[in-house]
Amino acid sequence: MKLPVSIALLVCTLPVCAQDLAALSAETRSTVLPVIPKVIATMQEAVANEGVAGAIPVCKDLAPQLIGKKRAETGWDIRRVSLKTRNAERGTPDAWEAAQLADFDRRAASGEKPETIEKSEIVTVDGRPVLRYMKALPVSEVCLGCHGPVEGLDADLRQKLADHYPNDRATGYVKGQIRGALTVKRPL
Repeated sequence: MKLPVSIALLVCTLPVCAQDLAALSAETRSTVLPVIPKVIATMQEAVANEGVAGAIPVCKDLAPQLIGKKRAETGWDIRRVSLKTRNAERGTPDAWEAAQLADFDRRAASGEKPETIEKSEIVTVDGRPVLRYMKALPVSEVCLGCHGPVEGLDADLRQKLADHYPNDRATGYVKGQIRGALTVKRPL
């Protein structure tokens, strides 16, 4: 009996993929997560030196540049996504990412620490195995200056945010909530 190609590929790759998921996840994590503390440290420095509005270019420009550099180094698709986007062009999740973000919110609501929440899964994209990895990005103290409750943002900052992000939906957060996630699609 001859199996269809898609089933034969699945049967051949499942044992290897399942066995390697932990190792692939660990390697992906150690490769991409160092970007996060760099962004946070740069944001803290910008806020200290230039005020909260001074951090806007860090989130808007520097974070995507750092992620782009890591994307160029690895060849992986790496992005930041959120259910409440600030920049819909860059941060809108695909269906898999949206499902994971909703699950991250449920897990956090059930008491799981947001800083520990992540998901790894091997999926098939265009007939090829791909590692999908997501790491929750919780709201830290420095994030609240621009992502906190709207009524807590001063009028000048609200205007600057509106100038940079006319369709901003990324406010109203409190410290520790999940703001979004760093997401990776890694071809195998």
